[in-house]
Amino acid sequence: MVISFILWWNLLAGTLIGIPTVVDGDTIEIHGVRVRLLGIDAPEIGQWCTDVSSKQIRCGQQAALALDRFIAGRTVQCQSSEVDKYGRQIATCFVDGININEWMVAQGYALAYRRYSSDYVTTEQLAQTEKRGIWQYQFEEPWSYRSSRGRQSEITKSQPGQKISMSRAPETSADCKIKGNISRSGEKIYHTPTSPWYNKTSIDETKGERWFCSEEEAQQAGWRRVKH
Repeated sequence: MVISFILWWNLLAGTLIGIPTVVDGDTIEIHGVRVRLLGIDAPEIGQWCTDVSSKQIRCGQQAALALDRFIAGRTVQCQSSEVDKYGRQIATCFVDGININEWMVAQGYALAYRRYSSDYVTTEQLAQTEKRGIWQYQFEEPWSYRSSRGRQSEITKSQPGQKISMSRAPETSADCKIKGNISRSGEKIYHTPTSPWYNKTSIDETKGERWFCSEEEAQQAGWRRVKH
């Protein structure tokens, strides 16, 4: 009851503080409240980009993982400006005094969302010039991607308690066979198909376990290979 009252009071004051769960590259959740980062738009979680060799890159997942690694379990403070039609707080968020919204654009994992703000246009231009993040690929702007596929992705990621997987590959891909498992001690380990425990290991994404397409991807996300 006390926590609920404090949360209610903070929301009235326009401030939300806590350790967030990353939903995707521009959306987090704090204490069950969905927060859409103001002025930026990241690739959707299921969105793919294309590199110079025509290889498909899971850039939506890359953006989400980059945000997750940057926050790294630290406390985030969000200053909300409004609530959107999906019920999400629209906010500028900070971790250790660093503007997360701006950081995502500066690293090339999100675009300046000019429809709602021009705050990060210059930051985006620098990221583009230096080919950071998704600027090294060919990609469709997130708003165009959503428009061509309907608004379902926005509706889904606005629902508190419904975490979107950052690791599941599209059903058309058979390449993502590495199992990211969390041990009883909380250690993040992964199993390749050659692991003797591979067939005995099941993945529960509601507990934060994941599928990976490569060992490199698993290691970049902070998982280590299980010892055979």
